[in-house]
Amino acid sequence: MTFTVAIIGRPNVGKSTLFNRLVGKKLALVDDQPGVTRDRREGEARLGDLTFTAIDTAGLEEADAATLAGRMRQQTEAAIDDADAIIFVIDARAGLTPADRHFADLVRRAAKPVVLLANKAESRANHLATYEAFGLGLGDPVPISAEHGEGLSDFYDALRAALPEHTALPEDDFDDLDGDRPDAEDGEDVVRPLRIAIVGRPNAGKSTLINRFLGEDRLLTGPEAGITRDSIGIEWAWRGRPVKLFDTAGMRKRAKVEDKLEKLSVADGLRAVRFAEVVVLLLDATIPFEKQDMAILSVVEKEGRALVVAVNKWDLVAGDSGRFKKLVEDSERLLSNVKGARIVPVSALTGDGLDKLMEACFSASETWSKRVSTSQLNKWLSRILENHPPPAVSGRRIKIRYATQVKARPPHFALFGNQLDALPDSYVRYLVNSLRETFDLPGTPIRMSLRTPENPYDKK
Repeated sequence: MTFTVAIIGRPNVGKSTLFNRLVGKKLALVDDQPGVTRDRREGEARLGDLTFTAIDTAGLEEADAATLAGRMRQQTEAAIDDADAIIFVIDARAGLTPADRHFADLVRRAAKPVVLLANKAESRANHLATYEAFGLGLGDPVPISAEHGEGLSDFYDALRAALPEHTALPEDDFDDLDGDRPDAEDGEDVVRPLRIAIVGRPNAGKSTLINRFLGEDRLLTGPEAGITRDSIGIEWAWRGRPVKLFDTAGMRKRAKVEDKLEKLSVADGLRAVRFAEVVVLLLDATIPFEKQDMAILSVVEKEGRALVVAVNKWDLVAGDSGRFKKLVEDSERLLSNVKGARIVPVSALTGDGLDKLMEACFSASETWSKRVSTSQLNKWLSRILENHPPPAVSGRRIKIRYATQVKARPPHFALFGNQLDALPDSYVRYLVNSLRETFDLPGTPIRMSLRTPENPYDKK
């Protein structure tokens, strides 16, 4: 039986390091400075034969509810409400602090099973310091080292003792230990979620947009720029179709990024783009197509992801009748490598345009995955060569013999012929644009490879 645990504690006690250890991946950003984690992040964790959902949370701090630290604490309290058990982490090196004692009261009021972990207990001295944690009244402290993987067997025993009903193996499962897991019936297709990354400049409204999709304050938002640090993946469903939304940190100009933590946040956002299928570039309607927007766009095109452009804060400019027409005209000029990408005006604040945005994302995914038969391609190529043949090079005609699609996601085509290495870039762009128009491939990068067979009589 699956269950959920929330990992909580004051800042810099190693909650994200423990989370990464349990999920087996470096999903959460980790740094020496306190307060790195802000949003709560969920992941599928494993500990021995236990499989469960772990929630990494922001460090607990005493602060007014209206401040950023106060809103972070509200996110942590929401994680506690959702969890079946609480993993309360303290720092064995620092010993027990007044903040630990204060937040232990919060844990007790939650009236949920608790496992008390004394992290950073690598040395014998730190190991002995864990006995001070008995004073919290949360049970026996378990000394561990999340960074080095020490003490996890004791953690396993404590977790099973805290949740005996959730961690007991059902009797019916003993017969299936050596067999196949009944994840899906024979012949049944497992529908994978569409992976959508939301990217853009700081304060464009990425987290607010995802919260509006989910219908809850799942992600931390506010007037401060750069609140999001980790790339948070959230499972969701739109009209019965599974989706995984990735919120990312705002990306500023590289010259302005000096802080180490911001560099890590941007790198995490770029990783989310790399593993997404569709990328939504979120623009600010009041200042669209800034230079940094174009820099982000070039990354999306380089990675070969399907693109949808969402123009947020449309409620602020809705009275300008000619603004959308100008946006489309600008996109035709600026988005030449992903020509035809959908431009969708939205308002994360009011929820306007969100269904059209999701329709555009699914449509872009279908285009991104499209395959064209070799016979169709070569009929197209014959018409192209007849109407607009390639130019001659040094008096010799470039001969294109045939074309085929190498792969999809994104569409990748290959041309075969003689002297193709001399084919001008302008002619290659002409072929790509013709492919996009003929086979209806808007808003997706198109790759083109030129392949010339080796001449067996060529002396090297």
